[in-house]
Amino acid sequence: METVMNVNQLCKSYKDFSLKSINFQIKKGTITGFVGPNGSGKTTTIKCLLNLIRHDSGNISILGLDSIKHEREIKDQLGIVLDVGYYYEDLTLSEMKRLIAPIYSAWDDKVYQHYLQRFSLPADRKIKDLSKGMRMKYSILLAISHNAKLFIMDEPTSGLDPLIRNDLIEILKDLIQDEERTVFFSTHITSDLDKVADDVIFLFDGQIFLQGEKDEIKNNHVIVKGSNALLNEDAEKHFIGIHKTPYGIEGLSNDKAAVKRLLKDNATYEVPTIEDILLYYTRRRIQ
Repeated sequence: METVMNVNQLCKSYKDFSLKSINFQIKKGTITGFVGPNGSGKTTTIKCLLNLIRHDSGNISILGLDSIKHEREIKDQLGIVLDVGYYYEDLTLSEMKRLIAPIYSAWDDKVYQHYLQRFSLPADRKIKDLSKGMRMKYSILLAISHNAKLFIMDEPTSGLDPLIRNDLIEILKDLIQDEERTVFFSTHITSDLDKVADDVIFLFDGQIFLQGEKDEIKNNHVIVKGSNALLNEDAEKHFIGIHKTPYGIEGLSNDKAAVKRLLKDNATYEVPTIEDILLYYTRRRIQ
């Protein structure tokens, strides 16, 4: 499968935080979730991708081009959706569009008008009067309208109510139907990833600790529940983490076959959510 983004040994250091040799690839026609707790480095990574800050070392290739040498050409093909849209607040949507459209070589006003109606956005309303959900839809609208090939989004569903979040998830699904567009988005709302992501990259404290196809990652892990009597030293070696109470245990294992062989039918086994996997791994690293 064609790669549309290649990040190799990306490093960026601040006084109290650093990205440590980040490596990942994004495949064309997919939705990739970039997940981690607040402060893990998601936004710093995205700012490096967009050259909003300069990384200290490493290489970033986007759409087959060096991200620094070909920044203008790349951004002409990017749909950038940030948690906070940087617009002129006193302009209407139509007025803002007239400023933005000439920037892009492939702007398509028919597409803009189509999605303006589909998203039920009021063209004559000032940006400052939009709800957060409408602002996010407007950001996506602008990105779609210049035929972006790669969408880079930072927390696009943060702070939105479940109904609006679901609308945006459906929009993301629609974007990649032709397999020509690709979505890379950071989030701490892991339930959104369970619904829509093809691939997931897990980040904690500036380091990637797990990445790959979402379904494969989930199938390689298992949530185990049972009585405290089940645990012994041999079994515990196969767990990422275990939560113990007087009423029993719940734990995450990345060795499903070994755990089932040891515990047999004395425990119950469940497919973990992305949130389960994130929580158990980050707790282990904190400890």
